[in-house]
Amino acid sequence: MTDKQTMNKLKAFVLAAGLGERLRPITEYIPKPLLPIAGKPVLQSVLEKVSAINVNKIGINLFHKKDMIKDWIDQSIYHDKAVLFPEAGILGTGGALKNAEEFLRESIFLVHNSDVLSDINLERLLEAHLLSGNIATLAVHHYPKFNNVIVDEQGFLSGLKTPSPSPPPLEGGGGGRGDLRKCAFTGIALYSPEFLQFIPDGVSSVVDAWLRALSAGFRIGTMDASGCYWSDIGTPSSYASAVFDSLRADGEMIYIDPLSKGCDNAEMNGYVVMEKESILESGASLRNSILLPGSRTANFIDDHPSPIPLPQGEGARGRVFENCIIGPDFKIDLNESELLNKEKDGKYLIGTGGSDRKYFRIKKGGKTSVLMECAAGDPDFQRQIEYTRFFQKHSIPVPELIEIMPEEMRAVFEDLGDLSLYSWLKCLRNEGRIEAMYKKIIDMLVIIHSIPEETIAECPMLQERIFGYKDFIWESDYFIERFVKGIKNIKTRDDSALTKELKSLASEADSFQKTIMHRDFQSQNIMITSGGTPRLIDYQGTRIGPPAYDLASLIWDPYYRLESGTRERLIDYYILKMHDTQAGKFNAEDFNRSLLLCRIQRHMQALGAYGFLSNVKGKRYFLKYVPEGVRLLQGDLTEAKDEYPELYYLAMRLLQ
Repeated sequence: MTDKQTMNKLKAFVLAAGLGERLRPITEYIPKPLLPIAGKPVLQSVLEKVSAINVNKIGINLFHKKDMIKDWIDQSIYHDKAVLFPEAGILGTGGALKNAEEFLRESIFLVHNSDVLSDINLERLLEAHLLSGNIATLAVHHYPKFNNVIVDEQGFLSGLKTPSPSPPPLEGGGGGRGDLRKCAFTGIALYSPEFLQFIPDGVSSVVDAWLRALSAGFRIGTMDASGCYWSDIGTPSSYASAVFDSLRADGEMIYIDPLSKGCDNAEMNGYVVMEKESILESGASLRNSILLPGSRTANFIDDHPSPIPLPQGEGARGRVFENCIIGPDFKIDLNESELLNKEKDGKYLIGTGGSDRKYFRIKKGGKTSVLMECAAGDPDFQRQIEYTRFFQKHSIPVPELIEIMPEEMRAVFEDLGDLSLYSWLKCLRNEGRIEAMYKKIIDMLVIIHSIPEETIAECPMLQERIFGYKDFIWESDYFIERFVKGIKNIKTRDDSALTKELKSLASEADSFQKTIMHRDFQSQNIMITSGGTPRLIDYQGTRIGPPAYDLASLIWDPYYRLESGTRERLIDYYILKMHDTQAGKFNAEDFNRSLLLCRIQRHMQALGAYGFLSNVKGKRYFLKYVPEGVRLLQGDLTEAKDEYPELYYLAMRLLQ
């Protein structure tokens, strides 16, 4: 059979029948394959991954809560490709394949556990199997907790290590081929149809079939996937870790399902997930917690389920739920160190932004603080120190500076929590509350923009940083190289005309009145602390430049789309506040003329950053903000297309 014929008949089999006993009581009301990871069932992630290698059909075995899984599959995009194999009783990992022998016997087939999430390259595994002549090829990795697969120096399965307090003899054949090493099976493998002959009818384990194949003289190869992301969801702790890993991988701290309720009056910190139809009672707090579908915090008093459902708003008011999974009638407490991958000294990495600096949460003086670590020679380290002192002197709400370790390029700051404006906006709130929060933030911005010019000399590092023509040119070059060419792979039409327009834009933007500006005044750099008070972070890039750039960053932010009416009212509010604090100094007409140009500049900078962070730094989640960033740039250039026709033409091509 040719490779092409093989690929046309390639099938997959997903093992989804298990009871999920280690996950009880969760699996008593929802089967393990349907456990949600920030809104997406694990089974959906597995089927997406398996489908990416163009399998012809996907077999799925069912037992525990099989009707729920069948209903989900019937309503999914996989219903035409899926072939279901209900079991009258659990057949095991081998028996499930034997039960589907007629389905699997035509060609090689992929087997994938339904409780495994990974970024293992299935195409590479398929290629390795096709080239090997093996009867099976197992994806393995180094995972000390589960290392029980013995592999020789050529990568062939040699045997298995059984659990024992002392080293046991190897089981199975095939030994004696050089140095042996231990690794763990990932739950993902490719098999040739001949393998099915080693599986007996009835209940059995696929592992026993491996050993039978080895004893019969067949080779079972392996592909080392060490270094790839891998997680199973076999226990509440591993499930929660997989959920939080998913948030981190997507650059998020919070997931709120639109059909959940109660987050608008809650305190949130750490990683928080509220799944479909979960209810968080008013005044309760969540930290490193997951509310499963249909859960309700009001059902718990003193960490125990209430014997009867409590009225809305009672029971959980003022309660703090942390490091836990909450279901309809149960609460599972988790170990924070395991969830957050704490280091031996108790610190753990925080933050999801694009900075090269590392931030850790640490315990200091009986409370948490944030440790900043910078690379040797990073000029932003000293800027962060000096700007903090300068801003505090002028009543800018930045974190308190607690300790400086200059030789180690480290400093300790007040812990402002994890709830950024970006995360705060994940919860559905009425536009009035959102506008009120933005006005608080604009009040903070007005203080920055109103710092007297004569006091800037108090901060020499700031005094020398003027954001002007060269910086605007750098931003537009950054946009062209990192985004237009680097992400969109678009060739510009008329370089000479485009360069002329970008220089004109930079020159005019540079001509406007300048104040102290944050320069990255967007929703991820504004923290919402207890009581709904905004505080400012990531201000080491502060410069002296046009204030409209900051307002553009805030209310034309690709991270969150404000309603146009709200945006107009916020502009009016900013102008009014600046008139109040800068009587006779603030020129509203000049500001309004600068706003459109600063918006265009800011959009180019943001898109350039998304290109750099995704392509160079590997933070691909920034690409999800690209469509909104392009939409904003196109909208603003539509207003300015007569002045910048070549730039307008380029922008209109960016979503093609």
